Amino acid sequence: MDGYNEKAHFDDEPTPGSFVRAFDAFPKSKPQYVTHTSGGGKWTIVMSVISCFLLWSELARWWRGEESHTFAVEKGVGHGLQINLDVTLKMKCDDLHVNVQDAAGDHIFAGSRLRKELTHWGHWVDSRGIHRLGHDQHGRAITGAGWHDEEGFGEEHVHDIIAISRKKARWAKTPRLWGADGDSCRIYGSLELNKVQGDFHITARGHGYSSPGEHLNHNSFNFSHVISELSFGPYYPSLVNPLDGTINIAGAHFYKFQYFMSIVPTVYSVRGGSSTKQTVLTNQYAVTEQSKEINERMVPGLFFKYDIEPIMLHVEEHRDSIPTFVIKVVNVLSGVLVSCHWCFTLTEWLRQVVGRRRTNRSEGVIGAKGDYDE
Repeated sequence: MDGYNEKAHFDDEPTPGSFVRAFDAFPKSKPQYVTHTSGGGKWTIVMSVISCFLLWSELARWWRGEESHTFAVEKGVGHGLQINLDVTLKMKCDDLHVNVQDAAGDHIFAGSRLRKELTHWGHWVDSRGIHRLGHDQHGRAITGAGWHDEEGFGEEHVHDIIAISRKKARWAKTPRLWGADGDSCRIYGSLELNKVQGDFHITARGHGYSSPGEHLNHNSFNFSHVISELSFGPYYPSLVNPLDGTINIAGAHFYKFQYFMSIVPTVYSVRGGSSTKQTVLTNQYAVTEQSKEINERMVPGLFFKYDIEPIMLHVEEHRDSIPTFVIKVVNVLSGVLVSCHWCFTLTEWLRQVVGRRRTNRSEGVIGAKGDYDE
């Protein structure tokens, strides 16, 4: 044919001065031989949307990491257990006794090791984060009933716990009275105990243990309390424990509150792509609560009975390294590209098949009409 250059059709000479383009091993069609279709544009949009969604999902999953929970028998032998307490009772400080008695037979006068400060009940009851213990249909305590975080910082993942555990450990200051009458006592601080089963209790002066002086008037009993902090192990004030921010109101002068806690040593660790690991050693506990009015022959007060489980929980968060993450993203995007290409090819083939059938039907009708005219 005139004007047809066969060499120009098959040969694609590199542009002079472009040395790298001469080594291009991927064949490409010239623009004049490429046909843009509406179906191809639609599938390109679908492929882009799916790719963005999967890329965001992979990035979010990599950022959160993967958590693994492992239970094992506690190998290390520890003899000490630290308890961190911050509780406010609606009684005067001089009228309260704080003691600990454990399975080892030791009797610890905790009142001399903890701080006691006069405060006002309204300063604690009206503060945010206070909630009451709820109960399910079986009577078990629901420690999270009505709870809302004051700082709005959740502990959804291990890296959140690692981050907030780095905050400086300090006890909050007792609100000033500003001329108001102090009607309550705040007891707070850390105490080193034996790592055995024990009973930490707060009772009234002259009840439960012999003490000099006359007994406290029974009409002064009011063991309504607010637990701002109750944890075991190193003091991390930002970690939320089951009894943190709990309020319990005594329905009578002789009222007994019992908290049964099962303590599980816990290790939180974060392992990145490298060999570095960040670790937090702490303790978790499950709690059940029982409160009731008692007669004058029994001892009213707050009783925290704790027991240490012989197991250890290891919660580890790990995430892939950067090269591994990039390889996964490339594989995902490649899979989307191949899948969309096959879908586009299939739809184009179906469109051509349907178009040919319609054309054959049209031609058949015209041919039959021509035969009739002859």
